[in-house]
Amino acid sequence: MNTLLTDIVKIPVDDPIAFTFFTGYMAMLASAVFFFMERSSVEGKWKLSLLVSGLITGIAAVHYYYMRDYYLATGQTPTALRYIDWTLTVPLMCVEFYLLTKAAGAKKSLLWKLIAASVLMLVTGYIGEAFTDGSTFHSVLWGVISTVGYVYILYTAWLGEVAQLAKNSGDPVVVRGIQTLAWFVLVGWAVYPIGYMCMPGGWLNVGLGWSASNVDLFYNIADAINKIGFGLVVYNIAVTSKGK
Repeated sequence: MNTLLTDIVKIPVDDPIAFTFFTGYMAMLASAVFFFMERSSVEGKWKLSLLVSGLITGIAAVHYYYMRDYYLATGQTPTALRYIDWTLTVPLMCVEFYLLTKAAGAKKSLLWKLIAASVLMLVTGYIGEAFTDGSTFHSVLWGVISTVGYVYILYTAWLGEVAQLAKNSGDPVVVRGIQTLAWFVLVGWAVYPIGYMCMPGGWLNVGLGWSASNVDLFYNIADAINKIGFGLVVYNIAVTSKGK
């Protein structure tokens, strides 16, 4: 028993994936504490946005705590735990778009469309990745369906309802903030489909021979940048927007 516990908590010095699991956990936890503490210092209309930011990083911290131990104990990708985390946190990241544009007239229908798109993206992505038989057909089929949800969120943030509402808000801080979040969706979230296509049967795996062996390294870094970055953008809007 003692040997098992020692093996679980030991961080291999030559394993960057294990390192990013630990640093990701601590970074998410510290960020959650920061957002919860700062919630009391912002204007009332932004408090819920800061609460959601704290929930996103807090939920991620809990999952990273378990994912790091799973990885160290097995050496395998914690696919199920990762998708559980994403299924909770990604819809909450979409909620941020609604909360930031609510004052400009965003309706609840926008909120539910964004949540539905994110759930579609994640559930079908999980089916394609966790239940793969190694065939390209399986990977591409579920990957294409998952991409539909991603493209909808991307379009809404850049050109669609979210972008228009931000413009109509008349607040340049909100406009810049939404644009920054849109860049996170375009660039930061792009890491995830790339990782998906490195799985057995994926286009990058089959076509270019890219392996999924280091995909956790990129997922961990992307998670920290996207989730903490999302929250920091929201925090910046809250403390610099007009009316503060």
